[in-house]
Parts: sequence; structure tokens; C-alpha cells
Amino acid sequence: MNKHNYQVTIEWTGNQGSGTSDYNSYNRNHKITSDGKYDQIHGSSDPSFLGDKAKYNPEDLFLSSLSACHMLWYLHVCATNKIVVTEYVDNAKGVMEIMENGIGKFVEVTLYPTVKITDKKMISKANELHAEAAKMCFIANSCNFEVKHNPTITSD
Repeated sequence: MNKHNYQVTIEWTGNQGSGTSDYNSYNRNHKITSDGKYDQIHGSSDPSFLGDKAKYNPEDLFLSSLSACHMLWYLHVCATNKIVVTEYVDNAKGVMEIMENGIGKFVEVTLYPTVKITDKKMISKANELHAEAAKMCFIANSCNFEVKHNPTITSD
């Protein structure tokens, strides 16, 4: 078995002078960095949990991870199957449910990739390859729910 290790740094930047003295006394802002990576990602919590709506929240990043992982595997399987992709945009959507006790989890994610390829005759095969990419996606394989796909494929 081949293991890969990852490390990120999450730094809370939301102390407004009194720390977490009560639920409303601090903001949820933080930054995400990783050694050797460009810049940083500015995050917060979802506005429903007193976060800054202009910043990414963990749920956004989770959904982004699923979408990006699928895209990268999809591009790989297209390349190995001689399908030339020229554009790829995904408008991923996820549903998180929160129970009365405050515990929540994602229960549904659907990816909506819009893909453009060069050869119109390969559209059917390009559609089929989303299933192969889904099997390979490390992030989706780590979820306890099915990640659905609803692709649209066109040609140049």
C-alpha cells in the first residue's frame, strides 16, 4: 500500500479582544495555508453560524474538494482514452442536514460538469468516463454517501 501524507495549517484570526468568552464575542474567520503553496485561503463559518459570507467555509471547501478531485480524474481518464477536453466547468451542489441536536452531515452531492471536447463522435464515451472518474476519486471514496453526476458534454 502506498501512503500519501498531507498537512495544512488553519489559523484562527477571529479574536476580537475577548476570545471565546461567549458565542457572539468572536468571529469565525481563519486562514488556510500549506508550506510551499501560493498565498492562502480566507475562511469563516457559514453565515448561519455567524460566519462571514464573503469567505469560504468548510462546507464550500468540502464541496470544492469533491468537484476538483472528480475533475482531475475525469481529465486523466479522458487523456488516456484519447478524448481531448478543451473546457470543463462544474457547478457542484451539496445538501447538508442538521439535526435538532446540532449535529450535521452532508447527505447529498451532485456534480454538474459542463465539458467541451474536440470530437463530436466521442461524446457518448466522454459521458461514460464520468463513472470511471467517480470510481477513482479519492475524496468521493472517503464519503459515506453517493456523489452523483449530471454531466453535459458538447464538442467544439
